[in-house]
Amino acid sequence: PVFAGMNGSAIENFSCVIYNIFLMNCTWQAGRDAPADTQYFLYWQNSRDDEEMECELYIKDENCRNMGCIFQNVTIGTEKAYFLVNGSSKDSLIQFYDEYID
Repeated sequence: PVFAGMNGSAIENFSCVIYNIFLMNCTWQAGRDAPADTQYFLYWQNSRDDEEMECELYIKDENCRNMGCIFQNVTIGTEKAYFLVNGSSKDSLIQFYDEYID
């Protein structure tokens, strides 16, 4: 199923900000019911024609969990960008989060 995974395990409060035209900083919070060992991974696609790219530089919290990402040399197109954050845990399946952003 598309939404397989434990309820409450997907990330929350996803946000991206662009700085100095070419830098993009995305952040999120762990799902409120995500197991402690959950690790998240961010992918984005600038347009349907572009390749999907994984985060180049993750921002980690005190438990070494990925809680954000810094992308360098970003080129923003006129189409909506697609973002996907999936997660993994040895204890359970983690729901993914995705969003199209103008």
